[in-house]
Amino acid sequence: MNLTFEQKYNAIGKKESLYEGIFVTAVKSTKIFCRPSCRARKPLAKNVTFYKNAEEALRYGYRPCKICKPMENESETPGYIKELIKELHRNPYQKIKDWNLKKRNLEPSHVRRWFKKHHNMTFHAYQRLIRINSAYTKIQEGDSITLTAFDSGYESLSGFNDGYKNIFGSSPQKNPGKTIIYIDRFSTKLGAMYACSTDKGICLLEFTDRKMLETEFKNICSRFDAVIIPGTNKHIKLVKKELKHYLEGKLKKFTVPLDTAGTDFQKSVWKILKSIPYGKTCSYLEQAKKMNNPKAVRAVANANGMNSIAIIIPCHRVIGSDGSLTGYGGGLPRKKWLLELEQSQKNK
Repeated sequence: MNLTFEQKYNAIGKKESLYEGIFVTAVKSTKIFCRPSCRARKPLAKNVTFYKNAEEALRYGYRPCKICKPMENESETPGYIKELIKELHRNPYQKIKDWNLKKRNLEPSHVRRWFKKHHNMTFHAYQRLIRINSAYTKIQEGDSITLTAFDSGYESLSGFNDGYKNIFGSSPQKNPGKTIIYIDRFSTKLGAMYACSTDKGICLLEFTDRKMLETEFKNICSRFDAVIIPGTNKHIKLVKKELKHYLEGKLKKFTVPLDTAGTDFQKSVWKILKSIPYGKTCSYLEQAKKMNNPKAVRAVANANGMNSIAIIIPCHRVIGSDGSLTGYGGGLPRKKWLLELEQSQKNK
């Protein structure tokens, strides 16, 4: 069912199930997404964007509405799943691990399969997105997060307390001497991404569903003795422009300055990564040989995995010695897409 923006906007708030599963409504002013039939006050059209499903809305930084519960289906959602979602609404920053589930007599594999089947993500991936989205919103809106939380139907503010500190570091107001890292979230053909930049250059470029994202935020804060605040600078503006052209097949070499945070060994590995030509691939063993240390394959692979600047430092160009696709932080489907893009454009 192909609907125009106007048709979707006219459909929301009518408390009918006709459009369930067709789209979700995301409200820019509150960063909340809802079912089409949500009974909450209808938002202004200028504050609305529509996504195909809950997964897409989560990846673009929105949190599920507590009133209409877009992550649940009354006929299909078990009670224990509803309780887990409700608990994460109350405190988005807690981490419910497998052993926590087992203590509740829940089988982790059952929980993972339910989220994968109904929302195309694991339970742990859902938790990560909820935590980061909540923290990002908090540092964007400051004290107004209180009103945002209540307006969105949250029962408690305890989950928001100090949330951004747990992920992005201390408040910049309390650390005026620290380096400032700007962060911006934006859309690409391959999904939502975060870009972080110091005044010297890009220090992080990652997809919002990257498993190690929280660790990477903490690492760059630690290595630069910095705090992260929402905003932009000339490097972020340039990387967004160049990345758009790259994904359209119109750019083969990035010019945006980088400010990498890593050990000397990691930086040497990333330097070799950057030397892999557009449209070419390399194995971990070949990387190790270029470093005159062919036995360091595992260390090289680990350093590749710690790369926080996706695509520009092209770890997607690293494959197995047998030609197979190996792990990629952005997911193997994205890796395959990037390699096919470069193959199709390399001789043009």
